[in-house]
Amino acid sequence: MSALEARSEGYGVSKQLLMERAGRGTFRLIQRLLEPQTKVLVVCYHGNNGGDGFVFARYAAERSFVDVLFLGNEEKLSFESTANFMKLRNTSNVNLITDPSKVNFNNYHILIDAIFGTGIKGHIHDPLGSVVLRFNRAMGYKVSIDVPSGINPDTGRHSNVFVVPNLLVALHDLKKGLKDFLSITKRVDLWLDYEKKDILKKK
Repeated sequence: MSALEARSEGYGVSKQLLMERAGRGTFRLIQRLLEPQTKVLVVCYHGNNGGDGFVFARYAAERSFVDVLFLGNEEKLSFESTANFMKLRNTSNVNLITDPSKVNFNNYHILIDAIFGTGIKGHIHDPLGSVVLRFNRAMGYKVSIDVPSGINPDTGRHSNVFVVPNLLVALHDLKKGLKDFLSITKRVDLWLDYEKKDILKKK
């Protein structure tokens, strides 16, 4: 979502606010599925797609118990992702896990893919590759935020392993390489068109 992030700042929307809207919007799309007994797993890496996942987890924890499997390097988190990671640490009903061997993917009703966003390049190596395979084999309802991890959003080409979701949440719009996922896509409006119109009115 890097191009969108750059454009949004031109409209006066910070990356922090954009990330908040993305995670909150994803939560609102599936909140009807979240009950107190619902078990949720959010799988995140250290890119900003992971930051969207942190925001989603914070909102989801208001309704259900949430495990967050963080596979990345905390030192590589962006400023915005770090801020949301710290908020997550102080959120009730959230359990942060860093060792994928301690996760039984079949224990969860809903699984959120917030691993790779628009920046995916090349093959996905272990342990991330094996996590993607376990994610796909899980029995629960699988949701990808913006991009199914392992799919190039510009070309549609897939890596050696890639997430196969039940639902794709498109942030602002469906990426041009993801047309094959149109039938399972729901859009989150990040309100950038309204911000743009507001700026033009002021000129």
